[in-house]
Amino acid sequence: MPTLRGADILARALAVASARQLFSLSGNQIMPLYDAAIDAGINITHVRHEGAAVHMADAWGRLTGEPGVALLTGGPGHANGIGALYTALAAESPLVMLSGHAPLNQLGRGAFQEMAQADMAAPVTKASFTARSAATLGDDIARAMRIARSGRPGPVHLSLPFDVLEQTVEPADVCVPKPDDFYAPSQGLTLHAAQAVLDALAHAKRPLIICGPQLASMRGQVLLDQLSQATGAAVLCMESPRGIADPCLGAFGDVLPEADLIVLIGKQPDYTLRFAQPPAVNAQCRFIVIDTDIAVLRRSIATLKPERVTLNAVADAPAAMRDLMAGGENKSIKTNGYFASVTDAIAYRPTAWKTQAAISPGTLHALEIGRAVQKILHDADDPILVIDGGEFGQWAQACMSASTRIINGPAGSIGSAIPFAMAARVARPNATVVAVLGDGTFGFHMAEFDTAVRHALPFVAVVGNDSCWNAEYQIQLRTYGKARAVGCELLPGAAYEKVVTALGGHGERVTSAADLPWALERAVKSKLPACVNVMIERMPAPTVSRTDVKTGGAH
Repeated sequence: MPTLRGADILARALAVASARQLFSLSGNQIMPLYDAAIDAGINITHVRHEGAAVHMADAWGRLTGEPGVALLTGGPGHANGIGALYTALAAESPLVMLSGHAPLNQLGRGAFQEMAQADMAAPVTKASFTARSAATLGDDIARAMRIARSGRPGPVHLSLPFDVLEQTVEPADVCVPKPDDFYAPSQGLTLHAAQAVLDALAHAKRPLIICGPQLASMRGQVLLDQLSQATGAAVLCMESPRGIADPCLGAFGDVLPEADLIVLIGKQPDYTLRFAQPPAVNAQCRFIVIDTDIAVLRRSIATLKPERVTLNAVADAPAAMRDLMAGGENKSIKTNGYFASVTDAIAYRPTAWKTQAAISPGTLHALEIGRAVQKILHDADDPILVIDGGEFGQWAQACMSASTRIINGPAGSIGSAIPFAMAARVARPNATVVAVLGDGTFGFHMAEFDTAVRHALPFVAVVGNDSCWNAEYQIQLRTYGKARAVGCELLPGAAYEKVVTALGGHGERVTSAADLPWALERAVKSKLPACVNVMIERMPAPTVSRTDVKTGGAH
């Protein structure tokens, strides 16, 4: 048999893992893998910026549950992808970032684009390492995927030195991973621990279960609903950087202080929960903490104070939830008034929102956009809603919903919406994908409409255009006053729709609520990557309570 290059071994290992989709931007150091991908039957979606490739791998992980794979060149290409890893890390999204790398035999002598890539990626990944041998590349990628999907999922980085990719190996000397090698065993609760949690929930008057962003998916929502039925407790997932002020959670902040027992499953008592301190959480509230990472578990107990934690356990979040459901199968479960109170609070939206409209001529209120977009999502057979950060994004999260939703996540970053939308079309080719983003966000990856056109990935980007970095503007207004607002203005009424049409997509400009439904319909029917550029009123994000509509926050 002929010898194999390291690139061939890696491509074959990816095929064994059923990872036949790469998100990539080409470059010198990864050309051997592009060549090897042809024979391995691996598809490459070729983007315009490395950050977009990593964001697409992130969305793939969230949508499919399988690690997305981004393939970048080394040096500056690797560096361009680093920032997007943080979004995936905070969202607990499984992905593997493969980076080309200077040859091992040239390191320390001023090799082309030589840098300590593994060290650079380490702070924003679960693991970061460099391949050392072509023969073990199969094991390397199996290890990376195993780590990415195990425990608390997240990104893993593997650097691929050019000489390792080009090195030839006899087939008999190659370590070929088996499909099971790409998975790690799941750790659940002991029978005793599961029973103790269920007993504590049964004896609490106002119990609440809060899960981390790992469960923010269609599959996760099924688990949340099933756990609620099995325990009789209200169960929710927190995935927004605005935490308990997340507009998607309605007036949840009003009822959280009433809880007397909170079970945290894969959810840290961090800033999103106001560190579980009064007045956000009652000082007398007790906690059960379940986490896959013992270091995180200890930190959570220290944050809460040991006397408030009645039970703690090490377990993977989905496995722990299934164990609790199994333990509750033969129990007579009843919900109480607090369950209804939490459910009603999360669903609450001010009555005025149903008819609220813009005051300024030639603009729309974000709620008018929400009503029109929601109809598109409602009529779609397989809707996927992507929402970016910023003030406009918070309004969208408050008033739009779909069976599948992806947001920017706890990192609080912006700019991922367009790559997320493209990845959604790759993962589910027949879905109706709507991305909602602000004009500031649009500028991060507008060139990716070129990618979407080339790869025939139609989606609709609804851009809320207030000619402003509005989240920062609102902070400055509150903190320093309007006279000292600086560095927030964007080009007034920029014609982003023309950018998209110039790249081969479909564009619409909207200045009237009456025109928006028709513009959205034309965009969907175009079957092209589309931009609906909507002029909106500049307004702060909503923070909802059942007595008032307050404003505030930052992206």
